[in-house]
Amino acid sequence: MTPPRRPRPAGGSLRAFRHRKYLAFWSAALISNIGAWLSNLTVPFVIFQITESALLTGFATVAQFLPSFVLGPVAGWLADRYDRRKVLLFTQSGMAVTAIALWLLWSNGFHNIWALLALVGLQGIVQGLNMPAWQSFVHDLVPRSDLASAVALNSLQFNAARSIGPMIAGAIITVLGPAGSFGLNAVSYVAVLTVLFIIRADSSEERGQPTGNFLTAARYLLTQPGLVLSVVVAILVSSLINPVMQFTVVFAGSVFHVGAWPLGLMNGAVGIGALLVVPCVAGSAGFSRADIVRLGLLLMGIGMVGFAVSPNWIVASGALIILGAGFLASISATNTAIQLIVAEPFRGRVMAIRIMFYTLAYPVGALVMGAISDRVGPRPVVLGAAVIMLLAWALMAFRGRTYSLNHLDDPYDDSFDGPSAHSPVESR
Repeated sequence: MTPPRRPRPAGGSLRAFRHRKYLAFWSAALISNIGAWLSNLTVPFVIFQITESALLTGFATVAQFLPSFVLGPVAGWLADRYDRRKVLLFTQSGMAVTAIALWLLWSNGFHNIWALLALVGLQGIVQGLNMPAWQSFVHDLVPRSDLASAVALNSLQFNAARSIGPMIAGAIITVLGPAGSFGLNAVSYVAVLTVLFIIRADSSEERGQPTGNFLTAARYLLTQPGLVLSVVVAILVSSLINPVMQFTVVFAGSVFHVGAWPLGLMNGAVGIGALLVVPCVAGSAGFSRADIVRLGLLLMGIGMVGFAVSPNWIVASGALIILGAGFLASISATNTAIQLIVAEPFRGRVMAIRIMFYTLAYPVGALVMGAISDRVGPRPVVLGAAVIMLLAWALMAFRGRTYSLNHLDDPYDDSFDGPSAHSPVESR
């Protein structure tokens, strides 16, 4: 049985912006993530230009995201045990240092891909410690009544950066070369570090101490069907969709035979598609999270089919708009489900588990798809991924009660709340 649509909350999809701390953090994160996407596009671009290998290009993804899986237990514990703002100050500072090192390496003419991958891997280590605290920090800046809006807007700024960053990167690579792109990424960290120095949020003392260890959190997650489904969808999207979005580099170079500017526009199309579904995922349209994920999985499958058979980069960009809409719908709705269902003592570690599997699935999918692409070409690989996605959509959309996507709309688990449980105030 499909749950009834929820009434539209007062304030609409932008209501989290009423909280000044959240708005400041959101704005700084947008600037920082635009810079990150300059680097995220430039790294695979230069590796493919040097090697012409989709497999070696996929190694950049492994170096960047595999550390998040390995460090997940530590990162989740940090996010639950310590002041998340201080954790973010440490990790964002480390990421800024590695970004500066990447700029110095390339601008001084040292264009060795293994040195490049080593720096990307070092940044991935720091990013692995960063992500659970980053995503959990949103909960410390707004009351629970505005959390769905905050999570959706957080996904919006990430995908707005995905839209703007690659387009800027395409222009910068064309005019200034990769060094200019790497340099601007390093500068972009100033915004988020400045805001983190200024704002204050709920501390670990106000949240209470975490319950048990990392395995305790993992066992707890398995008792909550909504949390399990959120992780399963994240794995599916990360293993199939994220590598396809990286395949824009391969398609630009070996299929469409275009340069950096069309490549930037193709990547920007993903972000444009994400912008189109913001009212849906932010709660203003009244759709359930289960309905949003059903639609998102279907749109991603359709978008991948269109991308695989596109005759040129312009048509491919249209398909990527559809894919981007499905991507934001699925990822934002499942992320919101976790934030709204999970008991507070497990928040950081459950977010870490989701991030661990999401980040592990990405490089595994990228390596597998890259290796197959080097043998049979990129079009069959993307088309095959589309078929798997559509089959998964059919299975998850029409499955029985136990594994129904309707569990994504389960209520908050308050069974661990006590007198000192965290309850964000309504005014910041």
